[in-house]
Amino acid sequence: MPADMNDYFKKKKPTTNKNNNNDGGNGIENPFKGMGGGGKGTSILITLAIIGFLIFTFKPFTIINSGEVGIKVTTGKFQEKALEAGLHFFIPVFQKIIPVNTRIRLITYSNERVAELGENYKGFEGGLRRNSSISVLDRRGLTVNIDLAVQYRMRAESAPKTIEKWGSGWEEKIINSNVRDVVRDVVGQYTAEQLPEMRNQIASAIQTKVSEKVNALPAKPVILSSVELRNIVLPQKIKKKIEEVQAAKQDVTIAEQEKEKAKQLAQKEAETARGIAEKNRIEAQGAADRIRIEAEEQAKANKLISDSLTPVLIQLEQIKTQAMFNDALRVNKDAQIFLTPGGAVPNIWVDAKGKREKVISADQ
Repeated sequence: MPADMNDYFKKKKPTTNKNNNNDGGNGIENPFKGMGGGGKGTSILITLAIIGFLIFTFKPFTIINSGEVGIKVTTGKFQEKALEAGLHFFIPVFQKIIPVNTRIRLITYSNERVAELGENYKGFEGGLRRNSSISVLDRRGLTVNIDLAVQYRMRAESAPKTIEKWGSGWEEKIINSNVRDVVRDVVGQYTAEQLPEMRNQIASAIQTKVSEKVNALPAKPVILSSVELRNIVLPQKIKKKIEEVQAAKQDVTIAEQEKEKAKQLAQKEAETARGIAEKNRIEAQGAADRIRIEAEEQAKANKLISDSLTPVLIQLEQIKTQAMFNDALRVNKDAQIFLTPGGAVPNIWVDAKGKREKVISADQ
């Protein structure tokens, strides 16, 4: 080996031995050197890594959102008190927390596939559920479909007992089954023709009986908000028959209205005629009373005149009349006037100039 190479290895050998003494002879520098003792720092990091791995793997916590409660289950046993909204921890393997929705939920019973408000959020809230219409036999055995909408929510304080007793299918057991039973019981008391007329009574009876059945359950697991009767779907032949009956009733109603209108018109005309007759009677009575009053007053006047006539007054009037005739004789000197007091003819006028006699009566 050349001298220069021997010198190189000789110079290199002490450095290699030194590194072997510090690093365990593998030639690699300790990464934890300077961390307070090396081995202790490694243990801390490993412990933290294990804890982080366990948390990431088992996730021993859960978050309960508003509108929900949590049910903690320890080795299969339900905790009686529900967990409120917030962050909650549990022991993996031995414990778990079940979130339960306590928001208002809706079940519709209908065969019509119509979009409803809130359907886009079905996956988020799980508050909308559609069922088929409730088929019911009426009192005569005809099939009738009833459309309903039921609003309800789970009672938060009794949620653990509800899930423990009824399970995840509590809606089917508590709401759906009771609603169908009540609807069949109520509607089955009527005939199909009676259902449209009795709609309000039927809706009220369904609401009342469903509430009674749900509230009678132990711990009252559900708060029932409303039971709305939306539609009554009748068989086609019954529907047609009802329409015919309604049309006939409408015709009768129109005829009755026309009859009543004619009756009112006749009464109005009769009242008008009575008014005219009363007016004429009053006018005739007024005229008769006027004539009677005038006659009575004339009779009174005549009586007063008659009572006032005395022989002296008559003579005085004759003298006045004679004076008037005398004045007339001044105009017609050939005329002759004779007074006949007390007779039928008050006077006689004789025109001597014409050689003719004219008898003039005061009555003409």
